[in-house]
Amino acid sequence: MNPRMPALVAFALVLMTATAGLLSHVGRHQTLSPPGVRTHPLTSSIRLEADLPEHVLDYQSKREETEDVVLATLPKDTSFGYRVYVAPDGFRVDLRVVLMGRDRTSMHKPQICLTGHGWRIDDTASEDTSVRVESPYPYNLPVVKLVANSSITEEGRTQPITGVYVYWYVANDALSASATGLQRMWWMATRLLRTGVLQRWAYVSCFAQCAPGQEAATYNRMKQFITAAVPDFQLYPAKPMANILSAAQ
Repeated sequence: MNPRMPALVAFALVLMTATAGLLSHVGRHQTLSPPGVRTHPLTSSIRLEADLPEHVLDYQSKREETEDVVLATLPKDTSFGYRVYVAPDGFRVDLRVVLMGRDRTSMHKPQICLTGHGWRIDDTASEDTSVRVESPYPYNLPVVKLVANSSITEEGRTQPITGVYVYWYVANDALSASATGLQRMWWMATRLLRTGVLQRWAYVSCFAQCAPGQEAATYNRMKQFITAAVPDFQLYPAKPMANILSAAQ
């Protein structure tokens, strides 16, 4: 047996105990930051509702209730916003917001939900990219674009269908978008340990379906929609900030 092993084990135990104590202390004294999206409180609930715009370009919209299975699965302090937008030609965009509370498990990888609903993600067509937003000043909004395939059955006939899913994360002082989510988790952990403030991240997603081969045209329409919609519900950034990520378009 290595004579240094007992000392190393003892050091590891001390380090683990100290880390657990630090995280416990931070957890008891943490402050939750304001959200990076517009919200309003709900009556008789700890939840908020994200204020998604009723009017975007020439789209008509309808507020939708969040599904019961989502409400039951995510933490009780998770807040939501959900609207369906339909253009005059029938093109539909689903816009959702999931806003975490003190329980950080509200934030999850959308890839899990998509595959759970029967979508097969095409990794070769998916990418970390950006959407140009012009208000309150011009900047590149970092996003992840996922392209997924599935099928639908109508009148006894099964036909293929493609989904374009665009998402990003916003807090009151940061934007993040990557397929791994490591950047957002690192920022959240380091700020919590350094300041005792827990960033309240919102997960924003847009989804549209199309026929196979129409992915590029669909994504272009989604970018136009996002450019118009984001300034009406997203509070950050209000002015130029150094930590806004700019991805090449």
